[in-house]
Amino acid sequence: MKISIVTDGPYGERAYATIKEEFDCDYVVMEAPQSSFMDEIQLPPETMAQLEKADIILTYVLHPDLTLDLVDALHDKVEWIIVGAWRGEGFKNQLESYGNVTCPENMCDLTENGNPVFDKFVSKFGRPIVRVNCQGDKVVEVEVLRCSPCGSTNFVAQEMVGEDTATLPIKAGLRIQHYPCRAPKMRLFTDDECKKEMAANFHKEAFQEALKNKK
Repeated sequence: MKISIVTDGPYGERAYATIKEEFDCDYVVMEAPQSSFMDEIQLPPETMAQLEKADIILTYVLHPDLTLDLVDALHDKVEWIIVGAWRGEGFKNQLESYGNVTCPENMCDLTENGNPVFDKFVSKFGRPIVRVNCQGDKVVEVEVLRCSPCGSTNFVAQEMVGEDTATLPIKAGLRIQHYPCRAPKMRLFTDDECKKEMAANFHKEAFQEALKNKK
């Protein structure tokens, strides 16, 4: 399966470094338009030809017009598009109206949707799932079954080896605060819960669930 990550700025390189370990993955950098408002954006033919070869596109493009033009041009050429950077419910609804476009509140929150290609990707990347091996009350091993696209689950898993099971979920949630999470800077939504707190809760819940099924 082919994954293409496209960006016009500083976001996406961690996802590329993580995802390429599991799937054939490209990292495509586009030039950001200079103006915030553009009547027409030129999409480079060679870049579009490269992106059309993907099964799934993850876009971390920040410019809304460029994001919309990419989705409009590519949604019928690829199996699925995941928009990692968007602002406003209206824009989200506009993008998702294409049918095979997902705008998650947080990239840590991807779960299966019934599409075989999308679900194959989400079997490896999305809402964290881990398995823990314990000896007594100590964690001796953490296996990452599904990692956040940015790689933070792998970071937390390594940090949790040696921790007490009694405080494991809380420490996992707190430890994510030490990973340089960039979700808040993408301003994906505007409610009271910041995206880093959301990521922390997902990891806390993953370790809570793992303890229920611990080895």
